[in-house]
Amino acid sequence: MKKYMKRGTVALFAISFFAFGWITHALYNDAYKMIKESTLKKIKKGGVLNVVLLNSPSTYYIGSDGPKGFEYDLVELYANHLGVKLNITTANTIKEALELSKNPDIHITSASLTKTPEREKQFNFGPSYYEAQEQVICNRSMLLDGRFPSDADSLSNLKLVVGEDTSYSETIEDLKKQGFDITATYTADYSTEELISQVDTHEIDCTIIDSNIYALNQRYFRNILLAFDISNRRQQAWILASDSKMLKEDMYSWLNTVNQSGEMARLKDHYYSYVLFFDYYDTVMFYKRIKTRLPKYENYFKEAANKYDIPYTVLAALSYQESHWNPNAVSYTGVRGLMMLTQDTASLLGVKNRIDPQESIFGGAKHLDQMIKSVNVEVTGEDRLKFALAAYNIGLGHVFDAQKLAQQIGLNQNSWADLKKVLPLLAQKKYYRTLKHGYARGSEAVKYVDAIYDYRDILQKNDVEVFFTTQ
Repeated sequence: MKKYMKRGTVALFAISFFAFGWITHALYNDAYKMIKESTLKKIKKGGVLNVVLLNSPSTYYIGSDGPKGFEYDLVELYANHLGVKLNITTANTIKEALELSKNPDIHITSASLTKTPEREKQFNFGPSYYEAQEQVICNRSMLLDGRFPSDADSLSNLKLVVGEDTSYSETIEDLKKQGFDITATYTADYSTEELISQVDTHEIDCTIIDSNIYALNQRYFRNILLAFDISNRRQQAWILASDSKMLKEDMYSWLNTVNQSGEMARLKDHYYSYVLFFDYYDTVMFYKRIKTRLPKYENYFKEAANKYDIPYTVLAALSYQESHWNPNAVSYTGVRGLMMLTQDTASLLGVKNRIDPQESIFGGAKHLDQMIKSVNVEVTGEDRLKFALAAYNIGLGHVFDAQKLAQQIGLNQNSWADLKKVLPLLAQKKYYRTLKHGYARGSEAVKYVDAIYDYRDILQKNDVEVFFTTQ
């Protein structure tokens, strides 16, 4: 009997010990969960939201008057919602953004990222905020030689290049598994925008991009053309830190509010639903407008020219390049008026009504005068004005970046002839990733200044002709 009692005691002790261990472990886990701060709480406590942003026109870039981009604006709204500061780490390719997202200090990665089955296995996606479909774009000259593709079957034997580790490369691999004969190259050396540029110059035949990226870029590249949609509409979302359940829940609630308030629709309209305004009028049209539009504002241009000691023909040419002398002009980015001023710039210049011709012209002249005075003193003569015009277009910071880059590669940083060679490099990842203000469409600034000088020359010639015909 004692023997059985002894065995029962041992068994009871063992069961009790196991139960104690199990309860203690459970209590410890609960306590640990209570003690461990959520990602959302850490963000609010630290007062900083750490975000990786892709340096590109569709996501984040430094414009003439500060940071811009659909996803930048959206993530800034979320930081404001949390009541914290935004701390940005830039990535130059999607592959780089995905790598940076693995950093434990990063809370959000924003890079126009499409949710794909493969990515969802590796990353923690937040709620979707946008939908886009992938599109094949090719050089339009291929229409002439009959090689322009119309579907996935016609992609064989074309020089197709897409970014490495992108949703585009996943799409191609999926199509190959389905039996499509596609020869494609994957690269980590070029950004999506650089590949678009290569299509434009016909270095490559085609690439694949999202529909919103095509919408943004078609006005900059005349030789790219949509071939066909290669995917259905897909959701885009931010990648969140791995342990961020409460952050995700808060984000769902916030996005719902942003959608219901109309703020999301405003942002999408601001960046993507625009009418192409700049449509490259020919010289005949310019001569016609010298007679029909310029006389209405000519005195204002001349008065502003005298006040700021800037040639009248330069101010008039600048205004034509900006607005075609249309006082009610509005661009897709919200700049408006004869001199196309942003609201922030207009406020700083004391311009109360941007569509008032006199206010706009004097405000634009004042702004150009500020740019002229801000250009480095080593830049002299006509070059100083050209530097200032480039700054009017892309911002002074990018002009300074171009000067720094010119110096690094052995060119004269104070010469416009050399700066023209350097400005287009600001759109290339291997250069802009090392510069303070990052990506910029430097080639557009070169075209901008050249166009203004073309218009100026015509105006000067016209003034001389008018002078002699009235003698």
